[in-house]
Amino acid sequence: MIDVDGVEVRVSSPDKVVFPDAGLTKLDVVNYYLSVAPGALRGAAGRPMVLKRFVKGIDQEAFFQKRVPENHPDYIDTATLHYARGTSAEEAVIRDAAGLAWVVNLGCLDLNPHPVRAEDLDHPDELRIDLDPMPGVDWSQIVDVAFVAREVLDDVGLVGWPKTSGSRGLHILVRIAPEWDFRDVRLAAETLAREVENRAPGLATARWWKEERGESVFVDFNQNAKDRTVASAYSIRPLPDARVSTPLDWDEVRERRPEEFTALTVPARFAELGDPHAGIDDAVGTLDGLLALAKELGPAEKPPRGSDGSGRRASTMPLIEIARTKTKPEATELLEQWRSANPEVAAQLHPADVLIDGMRGSSSLWYRVRINLQHVPEASRPEQGELLADYDPWAGKSWPGGPSER
Repeated sequence: MIDVDGVEVRVSSPDKVVFPDAGLTKLDVVNYYLSVAPGALRGAAGRPMVLKRFVKGIDQEAFFQKRVPENHPDYIDTATLHYARGTSAEEAVIRDAAGLAWVVNLGCLDLNPHPVRAEDLDHPDELRIDLDPMPGVDWSQIVDVAFVAREVLDDVGLVGWPKTSGSRGLHILVRIAPEWDFRDVRLAAETLAREVENRAPGLATARWWKEERGESVFVDFNQNAKDRTVASAYSIRPLPDARVSTPLDWDEVRERRPEEFTALTVPARFAELGDPHAGIDDAVGTLDGLLALAKELGPAEKPPRGSDGSGRRASTMPLIEIARTKTKPEATELLEQWRSANPEVAAQLHPADVLIDGMRGSSSLWYRVRINLQHVPEASRPEQGELLADYDPWAGKSWPGGPSER
């Protein structure tokens, strides 16, 4: 039991090693979060949270738990969210440092709150800009796109607050008045993405379909959809170095690098500099400018539909699918197997032609491996063959309107 501001919180298996390379135990992770609690709570407190639990370690897939455990302590609040597929879940809402320690004890490393407050679940108060680099894109290009996004935000009267994603990209958070529903917030985010692409063609893209992006930075507007969450400020990501999604000042964005910020280095930075996002809740803006720009730009281009009568979109790129797997290591292994069997084709691929997609399953991610043959002469392109693996994440699962009821 540890004392957190007068509240006793149980930490089970405190000596369990969570990050072997960094030498961090479960108790170390709890203490990390307590050391940056004001910043972490600024991003996550008061919001319903999906519990992303790494109970088998960082080298195994996490599972996503929407429903709060029934035996949760009194200092954990809850809120009931309703999803498009007709289901609902009573999710955890943390309010204080004791809540942080509690979710970490469950095996959560990064915090995944929704962009709404528990008191108003239908109107987001945060617009999230996720700058997601395609393979082959370096940090300087991500930074260039971030400053274009800042310029667009300035033009529509909004303030962006940058942070490293804790992986390869950048997030920009924007506080907004809770006056618009999810549909309008997503439209505003998509409009911003399209305008960034217009101002930085070739560097940035708003193309939703991965195979159409090339070696660019995808401005991921769909992170503003109702059921989506992103790792919030000061979250530890499941990478060997215990990398942290770290808030930055804009004058740091060009100078610093994501790998500098880990659970070992961020506490000292926080103690010395405080939280660069300390003023975020005082910079609440309106979406009027982005929604007006949406009308100027008109509807986004829609992909063509296939001719097979299914209603599914038809890709404009020559794609073949290699495998569907339960884990990313399996996906990577089968990709290398395919490369070895097709060396001449593999040699002609560009980095962004290899697509390993993390797909949402019922409670965890699964992975789809595809190859874009756009840089391979048509006569040399292999045909779609039998999948090297065909994992079905929905096998045995059911929900109202789901595959088993269709």
